[in-house]
Amino acid sequence: MRFIKKILSKSSRSNEDGIFFDTIEKILGFKPQKIAFYKKAFTHRSSNKLDVKGNPINYERLEFLGDAILSAVIAAHLFNKAPAGDEGYLTKMRSKIVSREHLNELGRDLNLILFIESKVPSTNFGENIHGNVFEALIGAIYLDRGYDYCEKFIQKRVIVPYVDIARLEGKVISYKSLLIEWCQKEKKSFHYDVFEDNGITGERLFGVKLSIDGKVVAKSRAASKKKAEEIASKRAYFAFQEKIDVR
Repeated sequence: MRFIKKILSKSSRSNEDGIFFDTIEKILGFKPQKIAFYKKAFTHRSSNKLDVKGNPINYERLEFLGDAILSAVIAAHLFNKAPAGDEGYLTKMRSKIVSREHLNELGRDLNLILFIESKVPSTNFGENIHGNVFEALIGAIYLDRGYDYCEKFIQKRVIVPYVDIARLEGKVISYKSLLIEWCQKEKKSFHYDVFEDNGITGERLFGVKLSIDGKVVAKSRAASKKKAEEIASKRAYFAFQEKIDVR
């Protein structure tokens, strides 16, 4: 009887749904029960989809849910694996694991962007789309199978391959924060001079000149102010690396 139900279930899905189901199953490592949750996790807001109550159908609310669950699973893991770590240490380590940069890396490794339904080309997506969809996927797992399956997925895709506590202790989350902290500690003045710098290509870019004690120590260009500041901060960090205490 169970075998017949399985055949009927497969035959009731379209070929496209079947391919999506099989792909999601491979990513998760277990069978999804309600595929609609996962479809929503890959629906971009540009699709302008609404449910029967007029609520938007896209991954953003699932992203919020997945972010909270991911944070909880990682917090529990660190609590158990680093018994000597105080609250500040555990918070810092969790931030390194769930940093936007790391989540984007996780999303890229799984090629999640390939499954996004959108009315805009993928080239228009920002870099954070990878991490956003990864969090939405976790939110979908929670709604479909509950917390235990979320923990199983996070263990497999995040903790086992990526969480090395000894290595993460030396990882810098934000060079800008590190540099500002050092400047404040050493009573040094600093200033980020941000300006539009489109160059000859016409692409909208932002330039940054980072000055410390009135002297320009690093320059950068990037597609966003935040990224340009971070790149300039990283270059300044390596210029002053011997003087900066990363601990």
